[in-house]
Amino acid sequence: MTRLLMITGLGSAKSLATGQRGAFHNMLEEFSQYWDRVDIICPRVESRESRVESLFGNVYLHISPWPLVLHPFWFLKKALELHKVQKFDLITVHEFPPFYNGIGARLLWNMIKVPYILEIMHVPGYPKAASLKEAFYKDLMRLFIRHDAVKSKAVRVINQNETPKFLIRAGIPSEKIKYIPAFYIDLDIFKKVDLRPGEDKKYDLVFAARLEKNKGILNLVKAVKVLKAEDPTIKLLIIGNGLLKPSLTRYVINNDLENNVDFSGWLEGPRDVAAAYNSAKVMVNPSFNEGGPRVVLEAMACGLPVITTKVGLMIDIIRDGENGLFVGWDPKDIATKIRLLLRDHNLRAKFSNEGLMLVKRFERKSAIKNYADSLKSVWTLGPK
Repeated sequence: MTRLLMITGLGSAKSLATGQRGAFHNMLEEFSQYWDRVDIICPRVESRESRVESLFGNVYLHISPWPLVLHPFWFLKKALELHKVQKFDLITVHEFPPFYNGIGARLLWNMIKVPYILEIMHVPGYPKAASLKEAFYKDLMRLFIRHDAVKSKAVRVINQNETPKFLIRAGIPSEKIKYIPAFYIDLDIFKKVDLRPGEDKKYDLVFAARLEKNKGILNLVKAVKVLKAEDPTIKLLIIGNGLLKPSLTRYVINNDLENNVDFSGWLEGPRDVAAAYNSAKVMVNPSFNEGGPRVVLEAMACGLPVITTKVGLMIDIIRDGENGLFVGWDPKDIATKIRLLLRDHNLRAKFSNEGLMLVKRFERKSAIKNYADSLKSVWTLGPK
């Protein structure tokens, strides 16, 4: 057993600070069992609804009171205070542009020489940018990441092909890159629910993600518009909230899709999400860039066949036409693949069975144990 310091980003901070039982919270519940103590340093969270300071008896949350631009300095100050007492064995650093976590980690290493691992969940804007900001961040990462990683003991990636290839081209030595999956699927919750005789599913399609440009949700809604011309009853369930919700709602209303698109918002817990997946025939992931996404694995565990863009982990696990369908970023192409799968019951059944077998490798307890064991194997190498 060892002591771990985790430096995470704003998304995880919001989830933990407000007491939500999101993916990070659920992972920590199991992960904490492998450590004497886990301290988590987060950026400032605006409009906190609660002040969660500790979890599971040995996980402690430290949220910056300073603005984000000053976060590396607060992070450094707080980490030094904690290390003086806790004597951390290892540090993990969730890294992404504009690199405030990596900068802080580098400064901290200069002072305490505790080994740290950069964790790169995905590259913004890669393989396709959804905005000028993403395109800029992709170029920034290509230029900066090799310098950012110089003092790190390793660089964790969560897919085997897309992110490693980008990082190697950016100048990170291949031997420093460690593939450690970050998808922990509770197969007791995410599981297939068989229909009763004569029963049909409420939705043809389901989408689950933050409603942001890089998730490609507008392309999917446009595809539904195309399909409605042939099948006025086509039905899509959108799970999630985000900045695009108002514009998506306007698009749905302006294109007379109110009876074809339902917004559920964020669902309360994993069982609610699993029930929503099971209410649909097909999961569609139209993302521009991803590390995973996890939601596709969850849907597979519920027996859903998958249509997805070539992003993140999908490149590793989907064999086009054998256990899923790849699609481009064009609404007409998405509509074509949806039409094909909805019309072919046997193909849907084949993809469903293949997905149920595939997702077993991401079973929650074993995947989290693998994460903890992998981190400790890096730690035993000792500091540079």
